Amino acid sequence: MTNSQRQRAVAEREAACFLPVVNRLPVTLVRGLGSRVWDVDEREYVDLTAGWGVCAIGHSHPALVSAIADQTGQIIQTTNFLYTLPQLDLAERLIALSPADLTRAFFVSSGTEAMDGAIKLAHRATGRTRFVSTSGSFHGRSLGALRIMGQDKHRAPYAAIIADSNLVPFNDADAACAAIDDDTAAFVVEPVQGEGGVNVANPDYLPRIRERCNATGALLVLDEIQTGIGRTGAMFALEHDGVVPDVITLGKGLGGGFPLAAFLTTEAVAATVSLGDHGGTYAGSPLACAAANTVLRVVGEEKLVDRAADLGGRLRARLDAFAVQHPDIAEAARGRGLLQGLVLRDPDRAGAVQRQALERGVIVNVAGGRVVRFFPALNIPEDDLMGAVDILLELAAG
Repeated sequence: MTNSQRQRAVAEREAACFLPVVNRLPVTLVRGLGSRVWDVDEREYVDLTAGWGVCAIGHSHPALVSAIADQTGQIIQTTNFLYTLPQLDLAERLIALSPADLTRAFFVSSGTEAMDGAIKLAHRATGRTRFVSTSGSFHGRSLGALRIMGQDKHRAPYAAIIADSNLVPFNDADAACAAIDDDTAAFVVEPVQGEGGVNVANPDYLPRIRERCNATGALLVLDEIQTGIGRTGAMFALEHDGVVPDVITLGKGLGGGFPLAAFLTTEAVAATVSLGDHGGTYAGSPLACAAANTVLRVVGEEKLVDRAADLGGRLRARLDAFAVQHPDIAEAARGRGLLQGLVLRDPDRAGAVQRQALERGVIVNVAGGRVVRFFPALNIPEDDLMGAVDILLELAAG
């Protein structure tokens, strides 16, 4: 069987049984180690997506593999009617890393569920039903998260069964402050829009919104599902702007590849909830929490937050230089830490870069239609990253 025959066989099998809601690239991965992955034909790739940033410490980090194996030999799952030590350890660890006002944590299995929890908290705390969010935002695909979604391609098919959205342009503090009123439960925003095209907030944007929320009694909810756990060169992106939200949502990199997310809130908001207000069968399972505890330990021991800032700065310099040298091809580079984007002028060129990169052994994705997004593991070897960047910039220059 040739390489192409193996891949075609996988695609044909899936076509007969899998719900057709995912647009696949023609690659079937079978294993990974660090920032390298291998497909069914044993072709090797440098992975610049890290599973959408989930594999923050790389694929199959030895410490994470060991922690998961050890925990499976103890207890994998139980009910939330009972205490578990991995969950308690994780709550204490996250709260210690967070701004002092965030004192309560709850764990779920995905970022979407964390956003649903944040929406419920805002309603409980304020008694209000109006939410304001930003155009281009991505907060998950559950019916609750779709309510605040800023991308019509995801919202429109379900418009009949979700509440109307109240969207304002991202990075427009005047528009945000005008939209937040005495009927607003919460303003929900990503410090850096990931799926929307790696859009970074201006320095005064979040502080002004914080002030407006304080004045109206609305909550400020920061969606750090992509930006949290060191991604931007700070443990949480909120640190860049010195803003403390009422609720923060975390996911992706928290579990290092194991499904886990969280939302953290203040004592004042936590005091408004009642028993049974939120939950989930797998919410904070011992196995998931053991994985996350290990991720946070590795991030600390390997100083990956500082590394994201340093290596991200060198990556940004490369992308900036390309944009200056090729103004007809690239509009700009933008991002923070190891969440960076190269904004190409032509969406078709961006799509071609993604496809052609596979043939050159690099996995990368396009966000916001024309932004080549760099989203690697925080511990990616610099040679791997810069070698892949060489290939991508060569393809972009075309």
